[in-house]
Order: sequence, then structure tokens, then C-alpha cells
Amino acid sequence: MKQILFKNTNISYSDTGKGTAIVLLHGFLESKGMWDFYIPEFAKKNRVIAIDLLGHGETECLSYVQTMEDNADAVHAVLSELRIRRAIFVGHSMGGYVALAFAELYPDTIKGLVLLNSTARADSEERKTNRDRAIKAVKQSFMNFVSLSIANLFSESNRERLSLEIETVKKEALKTPLQGIVASLEGMKIRQDREVLLHLTPYPKLLILGEKDPVLNYEETKEQIENTTVKLVTFPDGHMSHIENQDQLLIVLLAFFKSI
Repeated sequence: MKQILFKNTNISYSDTGKGTAIVLLHGFLESKGMWDFYIPEFAKKNRVIAIDLLGHGETECLSYVQTMEDNADAVHAVLSELRIRRAIFVGHSMGGYVALAFAELYPDTIKGLVLLNSTARADSEERKTNRDRAIKAVKQSFMNFVSLSIANLFSESNRERLSLEIETVKKEALKTPLQGIVASLEGMKIRQDREVLLHLTPYPKLLILGEKDPVLNYEETKEQIENTTVKLVTFPDGHMSHIENQDQLLIVLLAFFKSI
């Protein structure tokens, strides 16, 4: 584990392997530990940077609202420290929102982009209301909120099969401080729509979705890439493709990295 100081906040990251840089960005209630299965495989041919986003893992909270731009700036600070000029970005869920914010702020740094169980669209009014409900719920009962939130990310058919994995994810999620959770929910709620980046940017892009994702509507999310060069990979399960479809996802990502 390595750290840098960004705006008086410790940002935690790992740096493994050599070659073209790959930046891995985890989702809400996750940490860079979500990539532990993948990093040794990716690092055989690439330099792999996994970063704990603001208020998650071993990275401290920055403020009471942590925007996707704040996170993107923190990621940029890590890459500047490591003197990485260009990289392929892989963002899971909220990590995808951060990758898109980064792509808008630092377009010359992006060599390729993977949105894993993520969307370029802003929150709908309904989603914003749900974020507010989530903020109230986590303040009322932290453990209940985290436990329910994690279980609901998996497709129903996998919740029994992957019960041990779900417990592991819950344990990690419970380490996320309350301020980190609230600040991230506030930041996701106000994030900008960046669908235009899927249409106008020149680098290779890949969208990976779960057909039974309880969080993202599959058909609606798929609409974003109509008339674009973005490639689509669909898995038959939920929001946690890195666990629900682990081996298949590894093959898909390695093929994408090789193609760039």
C-alpha cells in the first residue's frame, strides 16, 4: 500500500507490474481490494494502479460532499506522482462515474475506457430522491443500510450461491466511514451527464453490463451507446460482474487491453 497527500487528505493506492498503465477504480462501498483477483493477472503485461476513492478503503474523507470531479482530481494527483501520462481506465459503478469525470477533465490521459456496471447518464429525479432516502437510512442504521445495500447488488439467483462472497463484501463495506458514505451519495446525486463522451471521444471504449442488474436498468443503460463505437459485453447476472462473472470478465478485460 502506498499513499500520497492530496489537499491534506491521504490517498491510498497500489502500484504493480510494468507496461501500459491500467487504472482500476472501485465502486460505492468498495475499495481497491475488489480487484485483488484481477491485479496479478493484469500485472503480467501491464502496470496496474488501483486507487481507494475518497472516503473509501484506506483513503480519508475530503469533505461532506465528495464530487466525481474531486475524486478525478485525486486520481490525477496519484498518476502525476507516478509520472503516468496515459492509461486505460476501468471503473466499476461509481468508479465509472469518476473515470468519466476524469475523461472530461484530463482527456489526453485516457488511452481506453471500460465502464463496468456503470452509466454515463446523470441521476434521474427518482434516483436523486433515492439517494436522499439512502442518506437518511444510513444515518439511522449504518449496519442495516450497508448489509441491505450489498445484498441488493447481486442478482437474486446468485444471492444464495455467492453467500460467502457477499459476506466478505459486506465486511469490507462496513469499514467505510459514515462521512465517506454520505459524501459519496451527495456527490453521485449531483454528478453531471457525460453521455456525450461516449459519442465524441476517440479512444476505445467498452461497456460491460449485467442483464439482471438490480441497480441499473439494462435496456436503458444500453441505449446510451446506440450509434457509437462503444463495444458492449453483456453478462447474465447482476451489478457485481467482477464477482458474479469473475472468470469471464477476466477474459473480456484482458482481450480489451490487448486490443489497444
